[in-house]
Amino acid sequence: MAAGFAAAVGKMAALSAALGGAAAFFPNLFFAYRIKKATGQEARKIVVSFYTGEVGKLLLTAAIFVLIFQIPDIELLPLLVGYLTALSVFWFALLMR
Repeated sequence: MAAGFAAAVGKMAALSAALGGAAAFFPNLFFAYRIKKATGQEARKIVVSFYTGEVGKLLLTAAIFVLIFQIPDIELLPLLVGYLTALSVFWFALLMR
């Protein structure tokens, strides 16, 4: 997405799209780490890990967006397209299984 926005619109749109993708990728990476860490544990610990991972993911996503919106001249449409594209990759990966 970032390369497409770079070619079509410019550098700031590409940066916005890349940051949108990062805002989806890194919180999900944190969530996956929390779940992976709970592998082999008893069911109660897995559930606790799931919920703490999800809360952490939501807080991390909010914090990343707060930081992104501190950047001057950030473009909203490429940012959201990058974010939604990265999120859709996770959903399509689940459908492919």
